[in-house]
Amino acid sequence: MSREGSLVRTFVELADNLVADFDVVEVLTVLAHRCVEVLDVADAGLMLQSPRGDLRVVASSSETMRLLELFELQADEGPCVDCYRSGRAVAVLNLELEAAADRWPRFVPKAVDAGVRSVHAVPMRLRDQTIGALNLFRDDEGPMPDDDVVAAQALADVATIAILQHRAAINAQLLYDQLTEALNSRVVIEQAKGVVAARTGVDMEEAFGRLRRHARAQRARLVDVAHAVVTNAITVDALES
Repeated sequence: MSREGSLVRTFVELADNLVADFDVVEVLTVLAHRCVEVLDVADAGLMLQSPRGDLRVVASSSETMRLLELFELQADEGPCVDCYRSGRAVAVLNLELEAAADRWPRFVPKAVDAGVRSVHAVPMRLRDQTIGALNLFRDDEGPMPDDDVVAAQALADVATIAILQHRAAINAQLLYDQLTEALNSRVVIEQAKGVVAARTGVDMEEAFGRLRRHARAQRARLVDVAHAVVTNAITVDALES
């Protein structure tokens, strides 16, 4: 499939997920994986603002990306953090340059050790409201192609509009509960990944893949499948391998 065809498929798939009770984690996970498929990037991840105003890692294209983004939040520095705070795109074409290390002294060594050579973060923003950021990591130096930058922002915009429209459709208390549940579901999903990995011997990435495939096959929410695994309501052997 051509790059243009893959982009069209991605927008259609995202739009198909944007129903009244869409699964925020699943939609943003699809977005992260599609960014890797259609853009010139090695990894992608998304951070979303919690109801309390702090950033949380919500979706990643790989376990390496998730851990690096968690470190970014812990260190309180990095491209996604800067992008969210400024509401503007952040690009560093060579992380190994001294200027990058001066800007993010804790983040840069971790990123370089993970094989990242350049980064590009785009805001999840609608007018004056920024709700998160899309982080794009590349394993070579230099800028992203201009068309990829435009496409990345467009994909982030689709997710942003969907989340904000969903917020507008419910009252403030329900909004708080829904976003809190979406972020807390990440904790349950991580627990379930650990259970699957420990009992089957697969790595965390494959464990997450099995949870996602089972959820899709059963037309169930990812967090509900994860909760069932954690509580032994379903066995890890029942998951899609």
